[in-house]
Amino acid sequence: MRKYIFGGILIFILLLPLWMWLGWAFTPNTKLVAAIIDKTVLTREGQQHISFNWILNHQRYTKTSKKAYENAHDYYGFFPLNDEKFELKGLERFSSNELIQLSGDADLVYFTDTYGIYNNQWYKGEKGRYGILYGGLSGKDVEFLSLMKAKNKLIIAEFNTIGSPTRFENRARFEELFAIKWTGWTARYFDNLDIEVNKDIPLWLIDNYKKAHQGQWPFKKSGIAFVNDKDQVVILEDKTHLTNSMPHILSNLYAMENLGLPESIKYPFWFDIIVPQPAINKTFARFKISANSNGLAELKKYGIPSEFPAVTMHKGKDYNFYYFSGDFSNNPIDLNTSYFKGIALFKAMFYNKNNPMERASFFWNFYRPMLSNILKDYSANKP
Repeated sequence: MRKYIFGGILIFILLLPLWMWLGWAFTPNTKLVAAIIDKTVLTREGQQHISFNWILNHQRYTKTSKKAYENAHDYYGFFPLNDEKFELKGLERFSSNELIQLSGDADLVYFTDTYGIYNNQWYKGEKGRYGILYGGLSGKDVEFLSLMKAKNKLIIAEFNTIGSPTRFENRARFEELFAIKWTGWTARYFDNLDIEVNKDIPLWLIDNYKKAHQGQWPFKKSGIAFVNDKDQVVILEDKTHLTNSMPHILSNLYAMENLGLPESIKYPFWFDIIVPQPAINKTFARFKISANSNGLAELKKYGIPSEFPAVTMHKGKDYNFYYFSGDFSNNPIDLNTSYFKGIALFKAMFYNKNNPMERASFFWNFYRPMLSNILKDYSANKP
């Protein structure tokens, strides 16, 4: 008898991926038309919006009654081709009448990345070719956002939507539309600030710091680099300025109960510092920088807060808006895992919690439940 029980258990385990896929395949589709904006697509994998497409596919949201979203095709922005060729398929090519039509067809818009593509990133064979090739929040983008707001459609934007290289007038229009203001500061955690060892630290960041500090770069430990729109750089280093060098996101009770967020989670990637109007927007998750007295003094010198919004929300009968103050949709995940129902039960298999720079845990424990719950709620009550 034991042999049969063991054999049955073994067969069930071996066939578990099949059961999970069948569970996903037989989940009914829900049509939800999403206008995804991504202007920073260097490869056809679409890394900057892959996390959102994972959610859409896993939850069986489709662009028509039957057709699923394709990560490489179903977005507006920069489309890479072979041999350094590309296509621009952003909202800039739309007439005002076409934007009105799109705002009627779309249920939601998500600005996943507007940073764009620079000439020296794209044209690998030519040195000294600088400047922006494509990027920034455009006037047409703002026009579309205004239409979506007026129709009470779901609007999601995140890190750098209104940062560089967005023009001042478009940033100001966005800030007025959604009652938030960018302070001009962005930041990122680095597990090693030794520039002889860590080649992931951008050269422009190093150069700008050295220009203001007699050519010196004294940092060797982990820490956080802040940079503003005037090219000022502020470095907070572990032990010298920080009691814990890793930025954390802290969620309030609403976020934990309604969006399934953890009380605290690390965040080792890019984020920006915004100030929402509290009478209009609610903040239900915030960044915390664990600065000591030296670190707090350094932050105060530049007007940088030690706590600031991570997720900002306006939810009402007038419009629905979320702003994520981090590069939340950019995570190293495998889209294939979205085809298995219940895959989140095995999430610990997909990341190494001992690696401070890994971001997959953020996807599984923060982004996935948050976006899943936002879309579930909106889909059930959309106008």
